[in-house]
Amino acid sequence: MLAAGATVLHVDVMDGHFVPNITIGPPVVAALRKHVQAPLDVHLMIENADNYIPAFVDAGASWISVHQEACVHLDRVVEHIRSRGALAGVVLNPATPVATLTDILDVVDYVLIMSVNPGFGGQKFIRRTLGKIRHLAELRAQRNLSFRIEVDGGIALDTITDVVQAGAEILVAGNAVFGRGDSGHNVQQLLQAARSAALQKA
Repeated sequence: MLAAGATVLHVDVMDGHFVPNITIGPPVVAALRKHVQAPLDVHLMIENADNYIPAFVDAGASWISVHQEACVHLDRVVEHIRSRGALAGVVLNPATPVATLTDILDVVDYVLIMSVNPGFGGQKFIRRTLGKIRHLAELRAQRNLSFRIEVDGGIALDTITDVVQAGAEILVAGNAVFGRGDSGHNVQQLLQAARSAALQKA
């Protein structure tokens, strides 16, 4: 993926409680870190995320994002991530409004908008999330903030233009990369489409 032009590796961590699936933990992140120099973007779709931040940072996570819906004390969790030396992100599920992040946007490094319901790959892109991406980009401009906008879910050649033109800068693709054909070629096609969309937006 990196040889094809990807710049960040996104790692989905699921606990079977916050989302209906179980995936990987710190040992896999540590194994990845031994073989790649690229940032590891660890997306914690778990309850009690604060308890696991040290383990993921020690394993080599460069970025850690937590769900607004799963964190009772979101400000504290974000500060914990940053105090450990990782970039801190906050994630919003499709039904959670951007307004829930009003008081945290000035201390996060990125916001991840889920454009599918978290838990399983291969889901259809939820088009109403485009409005959330635009809203977030508008808030960033109005408040002169510098957080980046990431989007995860249903990113493919038929959705990438709309997502980039809505304001997304970091794109997470799974099924569109690994679902069929040569994964490296798929990455190159997605990147080309994203760059074209960014040029059209400019």
